[in-house]
Amino acid sequence: MLRSVAVLVLDELAVFEFGVLCEVFGMDRTDDGVPLLDFRVCGVEAGRPVSTTGGVQVVPEHGLDGLRGADLVAVPATSLREFPPTVLQALRDTAAAGATLLTVCSGVFVLGAAGLLDGRRCTAHWRSVDELRARHPAAIVDPDVLFVDDGNLVTSAGTAAGIDAALHLVRRELGSAVVNIIARRMVVPPQRDGGQRQYIEQPVPQCSADSLAPTLDWVLENLQVDHSVADLARRASMSERSFARHFVAETGTTPHRWLTLQRVLHAQRLLEDTDLGIDDIAERCGFGAAALLRHHFRNVVGVAPADYRRTFRTGVARAG
Repeated sequence: MLRSVAVLVLDELAVFEFGVLCEVFGMDRTDDGVPLLDFRVCGVEAGRPVSTTGGVQVVPEHGLDGLRGADLVAVPATSLREFPPTVLQALRDTAAAGATLLTVCSGVFVLGAAGLLDGRRCTAHWRSVDELRARHPAAIVDPDVLFVDDGNLVTSAGTAAGIDAALHLVRRELGSAVVNIIARRMVVPPQRDGGQRQYIEQPVPQCSADSLAPTLDWVLENLQVDHSVADLARRASMSERSFARHFVAETGTTPHRWLTLQRVLHAQRLLEDTDLGIDDIAERCGFGAAALLRHHFRNVVGVAPADYRRTFRTGVARAG
């Protein structure tokens, strides 16, 4: 059971990610029936100010000895990639003693430097996953999820995904009733749908040459039309085999995959900016049926169209 939480703060600390941990684990909500946790803010040295990316300072009350005996040790994001040996050893000792480790965003790099990610499933902000893999090739990095629960290691993606991971830990350790109370006070959902793929901007693949550009421009203006490779090859004045070869060379993908992605991108824009129903959007994007739109949309974006619309809908929608 979760009784004590120690938060390790290091220089170049991200204020929001630190605040998430304070909000979820450090607030006194006993009046609402939430158990009071022993909450400690720990640094390399007690009383030594920690610099932040927000231009303020955080002064930890405890040194590294405050990590000892904690049920949960949480590491918020930091811009650092090199860490004092004493910090890394303290984390290794804490893990060996049986503590659960939680990271928010780039806090995962601290555990990686301590050798605590080897052979473990983990995640990070989508902009950092390649760096995480390069620095710690023995880690098993999942780039698509909001957080990964690997038993005594819980890692989260960027920024607000730390809320998801922290609330998940509360649910796991203290139950649904407690997490619902905390989430209600924070005015956030106790659990979000999907993963971080829905937050990644999907670039439109660009041609590296001009030979197919007119054909692809025409396709983008006529996504509702049923396009076959044979039809597109004729429009480009090529044989099917030559067209397929040129297509992969210039776009880096196959005609079918490119067309599917363009239709999903168009569906995203319609979901964000219009009041059109799913059936109408499927028709306008060339999927024909709503079921086909849902299938391809979930494969590309990671969530259902309706969930995406709830998250990203603009303030003023139009009929389209």
